[in-house]
Amino acid sequence: MAASKHDARKTGFWSKYRLFVPILAGATLKERLIGCVGALIGICLTGLVCGLAMGEGPHLPLIVAPVGASAVLLFAVPASPLAQPWSIVGGNTISALVGVTVAALVTDPALAIGLAVALAILAMSLTRSLHPPGGAAALTAVIGGAAVTRAGFWFPLVPVAVNSLLLVGVGMLFHRLSRRQYPHRQTVAPVNAHRTADPPAAFRVGFNTADIDAAVASLNETLDISRADLDALLRQVELQSLLRQHGELTCADVMSRDVVTTVPDASAETVRGLLLAHDIRTLPVLDGEGRLAGTVGLRELAAAAPDARLPVSQAATAKAGDPAIGLVPRLTDGTIHAVVVTDGDNRVVGIISQTDLLAMLAKSLSETRPIPMMAGHGQGI
Repeated sequence: MAASKHDARKTGFWSKYRLFVPILAGATLKERLIGCVGALIGICLTGLVCGLAMGEGPHLPLIVAPVGASAVLLFAVPASPLAQPWSIVGGNTISALVGVTVAALVTDPALAIGLAVALAILAMSLTRSLHPPGGAAALTAVIGGAAVTRAGFWFPLVPVAVNSLLLVGVGMLFHRLSRRQYPHRQTVAPVNAHRTADPPAAFRVGFNTADIDAAVASLNETLDISRADLDALLRQVELQSLLRQHGELTCADVMSRDVVTTVPDASAETVRGLLLAHDIRTLPVLDGEGRLAGTVGLRELAAAAPDARLPVSQAATAKAGDPAIGLVPRLTDGTIHAVVVTDGDNRVVGIISQTDLLAMLAKSLSETRPIPMMAGHGQGI
């Protein structure tokens, strides 16, 4: 108890003075250290390659200062829309070009620096390459000194574009080696798998895109996250809330254990007969050693040629100890009709269909929300 109070006081101290309290979600010391290592490698390699390719000397800067700011975004917040490859390369290069153009046309220094940054923001916005260091690139093109002036309209290409391309290349390799996703793949807007105008089943209740737009508008702020990513984040929050409230039921509690299976060399007619005889939509396919090789269903069989090999699809799987409620997103996406439960050796121990999940949810709702008694059926009657 004493330790808990001490920790609470310590946390309260840092929160009170806003010291070392990251604003960004997911900003941990580990992630920041990885970002530091990435920036070290990225900047050093960019400078080294540029030095070897262009030579060293006062005639041209080895690396431009805005690239340091680009490295902060690239390695510290790689998921940001402002840190994507086109934002870095396009934003820096276009802004530098704007700055060089303004420097050539406007003689008043105070007006030139203001126009360079303002027009750079406009140009980046129109080309969907908004990148904060681009403002610094535009400013450098105006006040960068004799070396930048001598470079003229080559400055946006060498060294700005070259620096940016090298930095992005190193960043992509570094993030791949550190098992982080880069470039960030934006969440794709949900599409009804049945090719109708209705939204997917999971998106017909709860919040929708109009609610997200209204909420963002009410904040009167520009958020550094796309609407699609925000939608995906909020739906993950909903799932985590479900897991917290109803996570006590595991897949082992819900799954069917007497699983009908088939083998890869079975004929399409045999598999179709099994599906119809047992009134099911998905069959696990086992390899020669009895391990899960995939699944096959009526949809795959309908699209296959009569004499073709069995069309085996990748199986959606779970473990017996996983929370059953966690299968809701997969079993309501309109494409997956059953999740195969496997053990550590990839052997089938059960299967959970949409019907199984619906029965579990109905049971869970009946326990948390008692059904009101009919009139005249009071207690004791």
